Amino acid sequence: MQYLILIAGFVLLIKGADFFVDGSSGLAKRLRVPTMIIGLTVVAMGTSLPETAVSVSAALAGKNDLAVSNAVGSNIFNLMIVCGVSAIIAPMAIKKSTLFKEFPFSIIISGLLILFGVTGGIINRWEGILLMTLFIGFLLYTVFAARRARRADDTEEDTKALKPLWLCLIFIVGGATAIAFGGRFVVDSASKIARSFGISDNVIGMTIVALGTSLPELFTSIVAAKRGETDIALGNVIGSNIFNILFVLGIATTISPITFVTENIIDCIALIAMSLLTMVFCSTKLTLGRWEGAVMVTSYTAYILYITFR
Repeated sequence: MQYLILIAGFVLLIKGADFFVDGSSGLAKRLRVPTMIIGLTVVAMGTSLPETAVSVSAALAGKNDLAVSNAVGSNIFNLMIVCGVSAIIAPMAIKKSTLFKEFPFSIIISGLLILFGVTGGIINRWEGILLMTLFIGFLLYTVFAARRARRADDTEEDTKALKPLWLCLIFIVGGATAIAFGGRFVVDSASKIARSFGISDNVIGMTIVALGTSLPELFTSIVAAKRGETDIALGNVIGSNIFNILFVLGIATTISPITFVTENIIDCIALIAMSLLTMVFCSTKLTLGRWEGAVMVTSYTAYILYITFR
């Protein structure tokens, strides 16, 4: 039964990602908004539903130490595996605005997380509220950026060739729902299968849960890369990473303060180091190539080995 649930989960993820990318791309074209902005907002928030569910549930249960591991672990997976695999499938063109605005912002907030954690060993409610405030500011920034891009695009679209707005919204909502359920099925069944082989809960939590809650980002970005929608693929990763720290951890900390241990600090430093490595790769010819994607996937494998032995 668990193997059947696992297969069903992957089917939901694959088809959900298909519909989600279709709807998001169609929405961007109909609203004349750059696909990068749609990726940073609608796609990023939709694919981060599992992280939100896990972290909020953990906070309500008073076990929100899982929230930090989940968010930071998912961010490292998003960056090195989702971006890396997408680049291997189709080299990703990088826009200067992304390289010098959204990407550095994701690194700064990771540093802010370390600052909060090392001062007192706890992220309190006020700091959680600050993270939420920064998230609102980020959303406002992307909305204004979308308005500027729309004013700059004065070309007339053939609206008859575009999907209707209602159909785009159905694809987005339906795809996000399928992704959320698919991710849950995969995490639950994989955990039970792993336990049947005698794998410890600690290793399951650091690998399967982090990987499972990031499967929506992975499948969505792979589908986007295959279709040449690399802006959605990259925007999905950066937007999800920003969302995970500012919103997911912000809301979890507001519910219940989070203890920040040494392992969390090390993982945040690893996240910043990997972000800087990715930025260096992206800055060369403003492209993330196949060999660079392979290096990123290899780096993540080394990180997984490290945390397993740790």
